[in-house]
Amino acid sequence: MAGIVGYGAYVPRMRIKVEEIARVWNEDAESIKKGLSITEKSVPSMDEDAATIAVEAARNALSHSGINPKEIGAVYVGSESHPYAVKPTATIVAQAIGAGTSLTAADLEFACKAGTAGIQMLMGMTDSSMIKYGITIGSDTSQGRPGDALEYTASAGGAALVIGKEKSECIAEILATASYTTDTPDFWRREGANFPSHGGRFTGEPGYFKHIVHASKLLFEKTGFKPSDFTYAVFHQPNGKFPKNAAKLLGFTEKQIEIGLLTPLIGNTYSGASMLGLCAVLDNAVPGERILVTSFGSGAGSDSFAIEVTEGINEKRGRAVKISTMIKDKQYIDYAQYLKNRNSITKR
Repeated sequence: MAGIVGYGAYVPRMRIKVEEIARVWNEDAESIKKGLSITEKSVPSMDEDAATIAVEAARNALSHSGINPKEIGAVYVGSESHPYAVKPTATIVAQAIGAGTSLTAADLEFACKAGTAGIQMLMGMTDSSMIKYGITIGSDTSQGRPGDALEYTASAGGAALVIGKEKSECIAEILATASYTTDTPDFWRREGANFPSHGGRFTGEPGYFKHIVHASKLLFEKTGFKPSDFTYAVFHQPNGKFPKNAAKLLGFTEKQIEIGLLTPLIGNTYSGASMLGLCAVLDNAVPGERILVTSFGSGAGSDSFAIEVTEGINEKRGRAVKISTMIKDKQYIDYAQYLKNRNSITKR
């Protein structure tokens, strides 16, 4: 079976607090913080986008893996905020990390689960010996229309996983994966639109919860595992409340999800969300522990994975910057700077 050879992440230093956004729109910050279970979010700097974030995450993952980047046979970048409509982000990343040219590369788009779709693709490619290693990245500078509820959560960040199949090199084995997909119009952004739209009544039950629960249960059926067989669980986290409710529906405890639940501190990083949560768990996991990861992408679908940590994690621990360190390294900005960083206001 394929496994994780290395992992890495990147979270921008800039932050904006819920209170600052609420101040501008004359809204009750405490009610918003309680309702969304979020206190602040990460914001890209002027020179950061989904490509630069993907490069930083990939470099950290390569540093952690210890492999020669020339041996990478595939690079996939999942995002819904690629800087170019026509020009792949994946080729930028591949060249920036020194991956060479003897590889396949592509951008993936499935809302917030595009990065985990890349994991599944690389599992097949490495298992079949088509390639030796591949790297998949979830990276976003997610958009929220000014004044929309999404503005409080839509943030920036990314995570990368190096996938291979040599057991001696893996820090974790991917034991199984299962997916659940339907045509559910809960969230979308049309070509040329600057901001996404969302169908409020589809967001929760028909969108997020239906797909997260079904994909996870399909994985349980496939493997025979139950929630108590996992030390940790990571679910896609559009806010701080949904993952807790999903965990409860599936029979997980809050303790099992607390380490991987990052949205209350950095917001919803979209394609990076579940993968960043996994990286945070791997920063703390020990050999023999199992991790459930279930992503969600609007439109809609979920990918679920059963992952078991191996002895290899001890050898590679400390090679890359920990997620907790990135979260603590921050600089607060006001709403005007936030708009400037987002290119929402420009100088004539």
